[in-house]
Amino acid sequence: MSKPKILVTRNIFPEWIDYLSENSELDLWEDELPPPREILLDKVKGIDGILCLLTDKIDSELMDIAGTQLKVISQIAVGFDNIDIKEATKRKIPVGNTPDVLTSTTADATWSLLMSVARRISESERFVHSGNWKTWHPLHFLGQDIYNSTLGIIGMGRIGYEVAKRAIGFDCKIIYYDVNRRKDLEEKLPIEYVDLNTLLIESDIVSLHTVLNDDTYHLIGEKELNLMKENSILINVSRGPVVDSTALYEALINKNIWAAALDVTDPEPIPHDDPLLKLDNCLIVPHIASATFKTRYEMSKISAQNLINGVNKKPLLTCVNPQVNY
Repeated sequence: MSKPKILVTRNIFPEWIDYLSENSELDLWEDELPPPREILLDKVKGIDGILCLLTDKIDSELMDIAGTQLKVISQIAVGFDNIDIKEATKRKIPVGNTPDVLTSTTADATWSLLMSVARRISESERFVHSGNWKTWHPLHFLGQDIYNSTLGIIGMGRIGYEVAKRAIGFDCKIIYYDVNRRKDLEEKLPIEYVDLNTLLIESDIVSLHTVLNDDTYHLIGEKELNLMKENSILINVSRGPVVDSTALYEALINKNIWAAALDVTDPEPIPHDDPLLKLDNCLIVPHIASATFKTRYEMSKISAQNLINGVNKKPLLTCVNPQVNY
C-alpha cells in the first residue's frame, strides 16, 4: 500500500520531520524563505495533506490544483487568516492549528516587549554599543512606569487572559475590550470590561490580542490612536494589519502616543526602508512571540500529528473546523 503524499512548506524540528518521513511520501521545502506562489501551486498537485505556515496562502485556487484527494491542511500556528476556512469546510477538509501550547510563551513575550519599550532597553543598548555612553545623567533615557499603570487589553482570549494574570504582580488596573464580554474571566481576575473608546482613552498601555478578520483590519487607526494618551504605549503581538502602520507612524512621530512595540507588522516582513524602522520609540522584532525551544517543539509535534492523522482520516488533535473533523 502506497504512503500518502504530503507537502511541508518549511523545516520544523528534525524529530517531527523524521516522523513525517516515516509515515508518508514527504516533499519538504527546505529553503528558509517560503515557496514562491507558482512553486507552491505546482508542488500541491496530487498531495493528500499539507503542513503550512502563515506565509502560505491556502485558498480555493490551491485546493483546486491540489485535487479532490486533499484530506487535511495542518497549520503550524494558532492563527489561520492565510487559509480560506469556509472553502476548506465546504470541501470537508479539516484544518489543524496549534493553540494552547504557545499561550503562556506569547504572554511572556508581550511583557518582554512591554517592559523593553517602556524602559527604552533596546534604545539604550544601542547607545552603549555605539560608544556614546560617557556618564550617568539624571535625565538620560527616561521611560514610563509599569507598576500602578492602567493596562488595556484588546481581545480577552487565552493570551489576553495570561497577559492580564501577569499584570496583577505590577499592581496594574486591568481593563479590557472584546466582542464578547467575558464574565467568566471577570470572576477569576480583577478585570473590568469597557468599550473600545474608553479603553483607548484610559489606558497607559494598550496590548492587542485579537484575531485578524474583516472587523479587526485596521482596528487601530488614526482615530483610535488620537484617543490614546500622549504617554501611552501600544503593543501588538496579534497580527500586523490590525494596526494601520501609516497612522501609527504619524502618531509616533507627532508624539500623539509615546511608543510602540511590534512583534508583527504589515506587511511582514517589514521592508528595510519602512519609516517605522527609523523611529527610536518603535521597537520591532521579527514575529518571535512563540519562539522558545519548548513551544516551537510542541508546535512542530502537534502540526505533524495533525497532518498524519488527517491523511489517514483520523481525528485531528486540534481542529479549526471541527464539523468536518474525521
